[in-house]
Amino acid sequence: MTQKTNMFKGQQKRKSIPPNRHGKTPSIRKGKRVLKPSKVTKEMDADRELSKFINHCNEVKAATAANKEGGQLSIVKTQPDSSSAK
Repeated sequence: MTQKTNMFKGQQKRKSIPPNRHGKTPSIRKGKRVLKPSKVTKEMDADRELSKFINHCNEVKAATAANKEGGQLSIVKTQPDSSSAK
């Protein structure tokens, strides 16, 4: 029996485009798929909290700048109490 081309390690059979799809549009995937990491370390948690803090500060700065210019931008989501953090 001869060896198949798709039996080699790391290679997969490529999907071929059919000659006629009869008006069916190809499925388009946009953006990255979000996969949670298998291991969540304390360092990753600290980075996430830091990112949240920086984002919140940036949102507050943008809202105050917009209000000074006469806009009606305000922060809707309130930050939870930091005293109940782990």
